[in-house]
Amino acid sequence: MIGEIIAIGNELTSGRILNSTSYFAASHLYAAGHEITAMATIGDEPQMIGKALRESVERADFVVVTGGLGPTNDDITNSAVADALNRPTILYPEIFDKIKESSSFKDMPSLEKLAWLPSGAEILKPGDRIAGYMLIYHEKPIFFLPGVPHQMRELMLDRVIPRLASWGGNNISLVKQKVFKIFGLPEPMIQEMLADLEKNNQQLRIGYYPHAAEVHLSLTVRGKTHEETEARFNEGEISIRKILGCCIYTDNGEMMEAIVGRSLREQKKTLALAESCTGGLLSHLITLIAGSSDYFLGGIVAYANKTKEKILRVKSATLNSRGAVSRETAGEMAEGAKKATGADIALSITGIAGPGGGTSEKPVGTVCFALTDSKKTRTFRYHFTGNRNMVQTKAAMTGLDLLRRYLHGLDFIDSGW
Repeated sequence: MIGEIIAIGNELTSGRILNSTSYFAASHLYAAGHEITAMATIGDEPQMIGKALRESVERADFVVVTGGLGPTNDDITNSAVADALNRPTILYPEIFDKIKESSSFKDMPSLEKLAWLPSGAEILKPGDRIAGYMLIYHEKPIFFLPGVPHQMRELMLDRVIPRLASWGGNNISLVKQKVFKIFGLPEPMIQEMLADLEKNNQQLRIGYYPHAAEVHLSLTVRGKTHEETEARFNEGEISIRKILGCCIYTDNGEMMEAIVGRSLREQKKTLALAESCTGGLLSHLITLIAGSSDYFLGGIVAYANKTKEKILRVKSATLNSRGAVSRETAGEMAEGAKKATGADIALSITGIAGPGGGTSEKPVGTVCFALTDSKKTRTFRYHFTGNRNMVQTKAAMTGLDLLRRYLHGLDFIDSGW
């Protein structure tokens, strides 16, 4: 079935609150086999709400509306719907009785507003004071859900999707979807690498979603039977993995810092970090994972050259001849962190995050890394684009990726983007 989503509230159109409800609804409806062709965000304007609702009903098989069902003056969804669809509001005694049982009703008689719904409304969850409801208009279901995220999510999963499953009959296709997290390749390059696959396999739907320093790639396949869907999906997944290789670091939503942490724990190895331009950002990512004290011994933020010399034992001759941003300095930083902490592995980062400080030889975005263990010190030089925050983020994530590749025995990529 084809659906549309309308989110209502000035807090959304002003940007004060992120519209997470539309995202949740769209992703779960899509996974259930429905196609969402439009999503609208409308402020607390009755005429605009009514216009958007009427237009959506004309185009779609069903509509989901979120927000504006509360007791305050700016919660106007019910009255706007009543006017737009010619369904005058009436008091629903079962909801009103539930509201009166609440201890807050004595202090807030305005809560009675929650019990006045457009005529013909079917309560989705009887017994709740903000239950959400469904209206049938022109033989199409319209679902009205609260804007409070946890209330909306519960009703979407427990009430809306099951009702649509029985409503849609044979119009719902089987859908299989997976999201791959990719690091080390920019979005345009990924699209170019997969261009022939998309051209020659029209049944595959591939979406590209840049996310901070990585790219999330979604693969979606629709089919009429389980066998057809599985076969097409497996063929597409195998092709994508063959083309992108180990730049795909997960397909189950896991964070890279969790993957690195698990590998360190399983291999019984400890880690130390030496950071300059990232200012401790990589240490922060590592310690986001509960239990990281099992493998992370510590990080040293050696921002000034004097600190690099005094704490990490970087040679002054190296700093004078090669500079703070160099493979040689990065190597000595990593070795110094390893000696200072006794860790099995140490990684260092030193670079120019900008916006100033760059030269023709070492432009802004130049970042050097080193990874050392008991046998060898490996050094890398990258160049990253973007503002200061993006360079720092890419550098920290690249540090994680170097650790991931080292721990998994994968080839290193000595390049930037």
